[in-house]
Amino acid sequence: MGAERLRPRKSLSQNFLTDPEALDAIVEAAELQPGDNVVEIGPGLGVLTRRLLAAGASVLAVELDARLAEYLRRELYAVRDFELVEADALDLHARELFPGQPFKVVANIPYHITSPLLHALLEGDRPPDLTVLLVQLEVAERVAAPPGQMSYLSVFVQNIATAEVVTRVPAAAFEPAPDVDSAVLRLRARERPAVAVGPTREPFYRVVQAGFRQRRKQVHNGLSRELPVEREVVEAALSRCGVDPERRPQTLTVDEWACLAASVAPAEAE
Repeated sequence: MGAERLRPRKSLSQNFLTDPEALDAIVEAAELQPGDNVVEIGPGLGVLTRRLLAAGASVLAVELDARLAEYLRRELYAVRDFELVEADALDLHARELFPGQPFKVVANIPYHITSPLLHALLEGDRPPDLTVLLVQLEVAERVAAPPGQMSYLSVFVQNIATAEVVTRVPAAAFEPAPDVDSAVLRLRARERPAVAVGPTREPFYRVVQAGFRQRRKQVHNGLSRELPVEREVVEAALSRCGVDPERRPQTLTVDEWACLAASVAPAEAE
């Protein structure tokens, strides 16, 4: 089975990246050093895989499509630093693929799994040191948004990693071309998350989700409606954290959300 017979599958939301400049931009964004461990999700025909290997990385590729997995095994079986896992990336924890070792993630992923994949990659005690994803432009901008444009997704990600849109990738860079442009999104794990892994994470997520369910309302009204605590508790938390009650949820920083969650959590537990 040659590469020319392996067409992208619409059922799997496959779009093969073919533009050399975009491929080079992804590799450059990954800041690879010889010997780096890389989990590549959705290698497809291995075009990006070969570039990662050429940069000196040790690549563990995760491919769901059995046709592509068969093709990659045949094409790259003799490459010492290449390994293939035939699986759904959402069922794997990338940190378990290189146990006890630092690793990076590089992926051109189907748009519809972006949010669940970010949660799968970043949650837990050992997120990737660096994650480089080719995602829908709108999603990349939402993840990397500054205060004033924040969403639950940007707060979730930016608690764990710094986020930046490296470059825009036009739809014409893919085969077949999607309906929208994409972007290279780079996530660099923070040395210390604002809310560390452990019992404080869940209350943090709960408070942020509560705030964004009422994103058009002032934060004191939204939290008072959505959280199982008295309004006085919310007002005291806002005062303690120096947050103007009349601000909207999208204007709060990650650290402000962390402070609010820590202040409200004891009352929630009562």
